[in-house]
Amino acid sequence: MTTLALSGAAPACDAHIVYIRPIARGGLALLGDHKLKRPAALVDALLAVDAKGTVGEITMVPAGATTTAPMVVAIGLGKSDDLDQVRAGAGSAMRALTGRKKVALVPPAEDASTVRAVVEGALMGAYAFDEYRTVKSQMHPPVKAIVLLIDNPDADLKAAVARGRATAEAVNATRDLANTPANDLYPASFVERAQAAVAGLPLTVEVLDEQALAAQGYGGIIAVGKGSSRPPRLLRIAYRPAGASKHLALVGKGITFDTGGISLKPGLGQFEMKTDMSGAAAVVQSIAAIAKTGLALNVTAYAALAENMPGSKAQRPGDVFTSYSGKTVEVLNTDAEGRLVLCDALTRAQEDKPDVIIDVATLTGACAIALGPLMSAILCNDDDLSAAVMQSAQAAGEHMWPLPLPAMYKDMLHSKIADLQNVKEMAPPAKGGTIAAGLFLQEFINPGQKWAHLDIAPTAFNNGAAFGYTPVGSTGAAVRTFIEYAHRLV
Repeated sequence: MTTLALSGAAPACDAHIVYIRPIARGGLALLGDHKLKRPAALVDALLAVDAKGTVGEITMVPAGATTTAPMVVAIGLGKSDDLDQVRAGAGSAMRALTGRKKVALVPPAEDASTVRAVVEGALMGAYAFDEYRTVKSQMHPPVKAIVLLIDNPDADLKAAVARGRATAEAVNATRDLANTPANDLYPASFVERAQAAVAGLPLTVEVLDEQALAAQGYGGIIAVGKGSSRPPRLLRIAYRPAGASKHLALVGKGITFDTGGISLKPGLGQFEMKTDMSGAAAVVQSIAAIAKTGLALNVTAYAALAENMPGSKAQRPGDVFTSYSGKTVEVLNTDAEGRLVLCDALTRAQEDKPDVIIDVATLTGACAIALGPLMSAILCNDDDLSAAVMQSAQAAGEHMWPLPLPAMYKDMLHSKIADLQNVKEMAPPAKGGTIAAGLFLQEFINPGQKWAHLDIAPTAFNNGAAFGYTPVGSTGAAVRTFIEYAHRLV
């Protein structure tokens, strides 16, 4: 794991990292208290290799006599004041410096928001999932230590660094969970890893196994998990700090592998379905980060965990189950299983009487069709909450967009034999799949309960090239939004 420390002086290290901007007549400006001995010489060296300082540009030059490090790395910010460009630049620099042991990093400004963005970007960029690699030549270790160069940081800056560190660690831990193959990560082992992750924090943990789930009537979770030899779980983690007056509930879909069940998925790309528990990982790691920072907010996280397999005991298309709410659901497609575990968890969450519930799930492929591969959807029953979640996502550097929950589409949930059906089945498949899933979940929300649903199916897994602070594989989607929203709710 990459470490991060504060220092007022540049240490002996492998690289000295600074931010730059373009200025008039093709010049460059160094940003922040850059700690360089001959800054003009560095600018000349950067201009000599045609550095422009544009957004996203990373330029490496020999340091000469400007610092004790052998090289200087310049992060271009262009004329942007977007903190996510600060975050992404730090991440890109860390990826460019893979294999180095120690680097010094100068933030472009020393206000709390900028420093936190630098910390988040650097630590998220310094990420690698190498648990299963045995050949050393194939390993590309991230930067081992980052030294943030700030003179005499005050309490606000120290708090910003602590929050940035906790946020980035939560994102990276979420990535680790979702990158872990399903032969090692299944409902029971997910619970074990979650318990280890929150050990020592002021959190209480409750686990319902398959017997307790069946006895208490969690029909959706049981139905989805029936086909697997590895039974389902419902994990509940509670944070109750002194002085807290508001209560946030976070609910995550935790399908540790999704074959589609009897409604089997095609083989192409099915390996990515090990990440179908990304929502559950996000809520567990988010509550851990919130507890680490001591935020005065009651938070409860619920992870609805099951493996969706086509075994001999699996639910079949046409089966009907009774959910924890008491409503009956006809299952027309067993590959629309996430909403079935979530409906039980959402019902349970409301028993704790939270002010706000936000659930998160890799729920529908239709979401990527609607919004593309880099944006998640927000579906919400309260306009103010939708705006607050959207603003939190923007501040955190995550891309989300609201979709409606129109009552005129509720007929897609009409069943001829039960209270609801889980999909509108037709050929070709029904349009508006993300909205239909949101409407299904809304049926389990009590009147007056503020609730938002985040569909992170497009953004939870990056199967392209790494960029900024985003690696190949799991991205840790929604964690930063949850933490930002929690701080704004207090």
